[in-house]
Amino acid sequence: MNVGFIGLGIMGRPMAGHLGAAGHALFLHTLGGIPPELLERGSVACSNGREVTERSDVVITMLPDTPDVEAVLFGPGGVAEGLSPGKLVVDMSSISPIETKRFAARVNALGCDYLDAPVSGGEVGAKAASLTIMVGGSPAAFDRARPLFEKMGKNITLVGGNGDGQTTKVANQIIVALTIEAVGEALLFASRAGADPARVRQALLGGFASSRVLEVHGERMIQRNFAPGFRIALHQKDLALALSGARALGVSLPNTATCQELFNSCAAHGGAGWDHSAMVKALETLAGAEIGGPGQGS
Repeated sequence: MNVGFIGLGIMGRPMAGHLGAAGHALFLHTLGGIPPELLERGSVACSNGREVTERSDVVITMLPDTPDVEAVLFGPGGVAEGLSPGKLVVDMSSISPIETKRFAARVNALGCDYLDAPVSGGEVGAKAASLTIMVGGSPAAFDRARPLFEKMGKNITLVGGNGDGQTTKVANQIIVALTIEAVGEALLFASRAGADPARVRQALLGGFASSRVLEVHGERMIQRNFAPGFRIALHQKDLALALSGARALGVSLPNTATCQELFNSCAAHGGAGWDHSAMVKALETLAGAEIGGPGQGS
């Protein structure tokens, strides 16, 4: 299949690489320059979204935020200018569910299908091709894209119509943020009480409190490794979608709001580019103490 891929950042780069390794012809565009390893495998660099789309059967976008997707799809030289009836647009970014429905309607009006298919799993999942993919759109479009999804992820679910994939991703980000906060509080408490946080984490991994966040981000907190796998700025964007959606729906999300304030504190201290596990640094500031490393309970 001829596949266009627009957006080759931390996530998009390995995702596109898996598609190329599976034998799909790739037509690529990104602002930061095409990664050399993709070009060495025969992928084609394109000057804009229109050229990508003209040369592809399916076009995938993996971009930071809603305005970026809108610009790539409908701006000058964008995807819409290259669409012809029967093509498929798949947005794997994490963006507004409301705007997603509007984008889908505009693409459908051009005789093309649209799927929103945001992912969870971060850089680790992207590299391992083990992403969770939450899809909104028609069953026929989903069946068409599924062979591509299977090269990038493991847990692939058609949730419902357009926008439902993005709604699921917002729900996912609420759970992840609140779990990061809980793990941070727990390890900070244990460390401050004099226990070895690394051993506490190991013990908790065998019980009901076990989670991927405790496994991966708990280790980051202990090792003080906040190099970005998923940047705080991006999680702030996702929680902003949750909170704005909650206002529109008349729903209260108090703990989501608390997590957003903790992220805001990190960003105010220069941490917008830190990994989202660094939320713990805001908790440490409030406590006046840091989580100790192995054997360093405070």
